[in-house]
Amino acid sequence: MTAQQETLSSVAHGDAPALEQLVAMNLNSLENSGLDEKTYFLTRLAALVAMDAAPASYLINLGLAADAGVTLEQAQGVLIAISPVVGSARVTSAAGSILRGLGFALAAEEET
Repeated sequence: MTAQQETLSSVAHGDAPALEQLVAMNLNSLENSGLDEKTYFLTRLAALVAMDAAPASYLINLGLAADAGVTLEQAQGVLIAISPVVGSARVTSAAGSILRGLGFALAAEEET
């Protein structure tokens, strides 16, 4: 397993100290946003795409989004809606990062 896969595996399992910091940074942002949970996580997805985020960021945020009831169709709708603004290359990159993040999570699950 590569170092990147080990890091993502740790994050996926909640073992990484960095995860605690990420949680602390985001602790009150949902409440302070004034948005409902689904809108909050869909907005975060759009921001991740716009900044060409790493697979681990998608893994964490989409996991929480799913817990909040965000559907695959809603996430795809966001990608379609932002495509004209951020460009097809950014959306394609996001799709690849999402798949890599999910692949790392599945590989980590198989190891345990």
